[in-house]
Amino acid sequence: MTRKSCLIPAVGVISALLLAVGIGLMVSQAFRTVMDNRLKKEIVLVEGSRVFQSWKNPPPPVYMEFFFFNVTNADMILKGTKPALTQVGPYTYREYRYKDNVTMVENGTKVSAYNTKSFVFVREKSVGDPAVDTITTVNIPAWAVMTKVKASFFRSAGVNAKMKTLKTPLFTTVTVDELLWGYEDSLLAFAASRDATVDKVFGLMYKKNGSNDGEMVFHTGVEDYMDYGRIQTWKGESKLKFWNSEESNTITGSDGSAFHPLLTKDERIHIFTPDLCRTIYMDFQKEVEVKGIPAYRFTPPRSVLASKEENPHNAGFCVSPKECLGTGLLKVSPCRKGAPVVASFPHFHLADPKYVEAVGGMSPQMEHHQTFLDLNPTTGIIVRANKRAQVNLLIEKILAFASTNYLNQTVFPVMFINESVTIDDASAARVQKLLLISNLVPNFPLFIVGLGALLLAIFIVLLIRSRKQKKSSEEDASYSPVNEKEKEDPQNGTYLGLVDKSEQQA
Repeated sequence: MTRKSCLIPAVGVISALLLAVGIGLMVSQAFRTVMDNRLKKEIVLVEGSRVFQSWKNPPPPVYMEFFFFNVTNADMILKGTKPALTQVGPYTYREYRYKDNVTMVENGTKVSAYNTKSFVFVREKSVGDPAVDTITTVNIPAWAVMTKVKASFFRSAGVNAKMKTLKTPLFTTVTVDELLWGYEDSLLAFAASRDATVDKVFGLMYKKNGSNDGEMVFHTGVEDYMDYGRIQTWKGESKLKFWNSEESNTITGSDGSAFHPLLTKDERIHIFTPDLCRTIYMDFQKEVEVKGIPAYRFTPPRSVLASKEENPHNAGFCVSPKECLGTGLLKVSPCRKGAPVVASFPHFHLADPKYVEAVGGMSPQMEHHQTFLDLNPTTGIIVRANKRAQVNLLIEKILAFASTNYLNQTVFPVMFINESVTIDDASAARVQKLLLISNLVPNFPLFIVGLGALLLAIFIVLLIRSRKQKKSSEEDASYSPVNEKEKEDPQNGTYLGLVDKSEQQA
């Protein structure tokens, strides 16, 4: 058998083997399983892993924007007029965050840490100077004290008399710096002299610059990749004590800085937020792309802050049956020392329209007021995020305080924040490289199938050519006259007659 005759069947056999192996690998998803298992082992919170250092010290810059609602008709509000507010901002701060006192516990299956944050003002990203610009808003310390004593007639009368002596207004004008980072309030100073638990300084971000939210213990993901970054305890507790049901007091999900790899569109993301003193959840909204990296956008649905009538699971967040607010609001007074603070999304986005209509100057827009997370589904890495929340104060008529007699119960906007981050270029390049590898490896069976298909095509071509050559050889072994002249002149010397050898010998 010649070398050429051996080539064709060899090509056919090789192509068949490649096709069988490639299709088998594609069906079994063997390479995808190998790559997924590799990701699960590498994306864990242990020293030396691919993500541990960036978890402790996140490289992308985080910015915190503060927007305030300036009151333009304070005197008229006290007479029952609808509040008129004007949005002022942003006042932008670079937020530096890192995990402090990181300690591995329980044989490396969990890690404890403190999430420390500090803020530095960024003038070029702000509308003005926070040390100079002033904001007129509700006097939060006064409302906090009045709310705390309203159940007692004698205490209310005493506070009322002291407020008149101090000439404490229900609306106040302070600088942005004071409203954020703190100022000494005369009424709080009076209360502090009688109650050691009261601080005489008030600020919306008081004691939050260079501080942390308390110790958190996280799952490393070593035992189960789905537990990667999930909080086990906060301040030594696995349950909260602020709310009225076990479901509402559950601590679950991550702190918003780490999410498990291999995300799917149909799963619900849970995040525990110390600022809200509760766990919230997010659902898939759409696919996006950030710096060439594919991502799934997750955002809180309306049901997160829905009323108990709209979402019965939220009944536990009612402070009391009489203090159960409508859709879009969460009264956080249980974890704010009883102050009538109400949380919502900016401009009452996703809230009952009645809250928007009760205050002038509200204009909820999804583009500017939605909270979202853009997560790469393969790695779980955050490529872009915007956390947006609004601080409100519940103001209403309090019987012992005559100055409140004409007030309508109103959820009064004070400020909203926009905490944003986008992956930096260096981190994006590393993620793209990892994604390239994770996409190439599982698709290797396609290369094998393609090579098998190419060899199959070559096999078919060689087989066709071989048959044509064989047929041509068979035709050459028989005579066929070239033209009519040859047929008429059998003695023409221009051709060779083919005769049997025995006939020649005769």
